[in-house]
This record gives sequence, structure tokens and C-alpha cells, in this order.
Amino acid sequence: MKFEILSTDPSSNARCGRLYTAHGTVDTPVFMPVGTAGSVKSLSPDELEALGARIILGNTYHLYLRPGDERIARLGGLHRFMSWERPILTDSGGFQVFSLARINRIEEAGVQFQSHIDGSRHYLTPETAVRIQKHLGSDICMCFDECTPYPVSYEYAAQSVARTVRWAERSAKAHAETEGFGPQALFGIVQGSVFSDLREKCLEKLLEIGFDGYAIGSLSVGEPKPEMLSIMRRLAPALPRTLPRYVMGVGTPEDLVEGVNCGVDMFDCVMPTRNARNGMLFTSRGPVNIKNAAYAEDPDPIDPDCGCYTCRRFSRAYLRHLYIARELLSYRLNTIHNLHFYLDLMAQMRSAIGAGEFAAWRTNFYARMEAFSGKNLESPESDGDLPRDETV
Repeated sequence: MKFEILSTDPSSNARCGRLYTAHGTVDTPVFMPVGTAGSVKSLSPDELEALGARIILGNTYHLYLRPGDERIARLGGLHRFMSWERPILTDSGGFQVFSLARINRIEEAGVQFQSHIDGSRHYLTPETAVRIQKHLGSDICMCFDECTPYPVSYEYAAQSVARTVRWAERSAKAHAETEGFGPQALFGIVQGSVFSDLREKCLEKLLEIGFDGYAIGSLSVGEPKPEMLSIMRRLAPALPRTLPRYVMGVGTPEDLVEGVNCGVDMFDCVMPTRNARNGMLFTSRGPVNIKNAAYAEDPDPIDPDCGCYTCRRFSRAYLRHLYIARELLSYRLNTIHNLHFYLDLMAQMRSAIGAGEFAAWRTNFYARMEAFSGKNLESPESDGDLPRDETV
């Protein structure tokens, strides 16, 4: 894997880059649609490509439990299994072990847990998490880490950071010693909850190990939004300038804008796809809850400024009808729109950074959202408090 910086914004830490992998190049900043079980729910690979998705995320925990990583390996790896020829990033499974498992027990060696599917017992270690991701054949795999919940005590967060560093060392060793389907990058994950000093200590230790990229984990897990933004704003510029920076599981359109402003290159979140299935649609004029009776006879598209297939062809009235009738087409059309919105948002930011106009674009983004919502949506903090990557 290779990463290069193409352009930077003069008034923030925002930057455009290009990620080169065995399955193609990815322009950053980028949003990765989540394909939990080898599928971005309701869409085909061709539809994802048409929307402009360059890289998607697969889930180690879910694919390990069903259909099984060894079965996927026998069938040629995840790319061939799901007929997706572009890059794939797989997470370590750590978040799901701590959030979905019916019972889990954390030990130094790894985590013992019960499957949320059938109650069967399993044991996941840094070595097995790497082995599973090697079987899947992803372009980027993640170290096994402990995802701390919120709230958490400082004492436990400190213990968790130390364990995550030890697991990162074991992940790196296993990654170097385990064969897979070809070149695969390994990212380390910075933990520490909302405690800045623990985050900085974790990063320092991960830098000593050395990884192909660095991610910020355990954000958007229940902490207040100001806490999440504070960690992202302080930590992202401290990640290595020459390597990809990834914030995991984040988030809203505003979160993406602020992350890019901090210098983050990669994002993933289930929000656009999950919200689509729940009837919540993102637009340039704010969110639209298509379930509302107010749209029952509305002939307008979801977003008059959107050029996606859904907005070109269908009215709010029809989309509401599909949702109320529980038609499967509802999920597809809503998901097409929401992913188009997210991917186009990233494209707009890349263009603005390339033109040296990101600060103005960001101001206009909040002004437009405020104008249609009637709420004060000024950016969460002034740029005066934003740590700068002086080498940019």
C-alpha cells in the first residue's frame, strides 16, 4: 500500500490524498460504505460502483460467524465471494465483540464471547483476528483492540490502553507471519476514551510499533458530541502526516466535515444505510423523515439539488408510500439516495480542498443547513483552537 498527499488547505488541516492498493486507488478524504456481512444492505456491487464508492468496509466478526472466514478463503477471498473488485477494509471485530456478544470475558490472551446469532462460544485473539482478515483477503486490516464503552473510568481506560498496545504488538507480529491473498496493509487503532493523555500515550506506543496507517477508535459510542469533536480535533493532527488517518464509526455529515477539517482521510459509519432503512434521509437542506404524513401528497423529490437516481425519478409521496407499505424497493431507493449524499459530500470537500477553498466551502455548508433548518448550525469550534499539522 502507498499513500500520497496531493493537496492541502491553507487555512485548516484538510488535505486530499491518494491511497494505492492491490485492488485500485482511492482518493481521500473518503467515506467507506459499510458492507457488514459481505453486502452493503439492499444494493448490488454495480450500484455501489455507479454511486462512486471506491472502497467499502467488511466486518470480521460477522463474516467469521457466518458464513465463516475459512469458507470465504476456499472460495477465493472476500473480493471474489461478493464480486467486488475494488478495495476492501476489514475491521478487527473488536467493536462487535464488545457491543453485540451476549456474554464476553476479556482476558490478556483475548476475548471469550457468545455469538449473538446462536449463542455458540468463541475465542477471539489478536492472532485469530489477523488470521481471519488474511483469509478474507482485504486490502487493509485492523489490529485487534478493546473498544471501551462510554462512560468509563480513567483507571479502566488506562488498563484498556495498555492491553490494546500489547494486542497491537501481537497483531503486528501475526500479520508479518501469516500468509494471505496478497499485499495487505495493517492499521493500528488509538484508544483512550475521552482522556486526551491516554490517547496521546496510546499513539506514542503505536508509533513505536509502526503501522501502515492509524485509526482513532471508540468515538461516537455515547459520549457527548463536544467530547467526541474535542478528541478528534486534538488527536487527528498528531497522527503521522505521511500515512492515512482514519476515524472509525463516524458519523453525521457535520462529523465528516469537522473530521476533514482536522485532517482525517477515511471514515465509515452505518448511519446513511441504517437511517435509509428507517426512513430518515439526508439532504442538502437537512434531514427528511419520509414517514411523516406531510409527504403523503408531496410531488417533489427528496432533495431538489440532488442528482441521484432516486431524486431524478421519484417523489416524496411515492417514497413515503413504499416505506409505509414496507416495500423492499423503499430500502433500495432510500439507500441509493443517502449513500449518494455522503459520497457526493466527500467529493465536494475534495474539490474544495484542491481549489484551496475548503474554509469557504465549510462556512457555506453550515450557513446552508442553518438557513433551511432555522437553527444555529455554526461550526462546533473556532479554527483558532484547532491544533495545526505544521508540516502540512
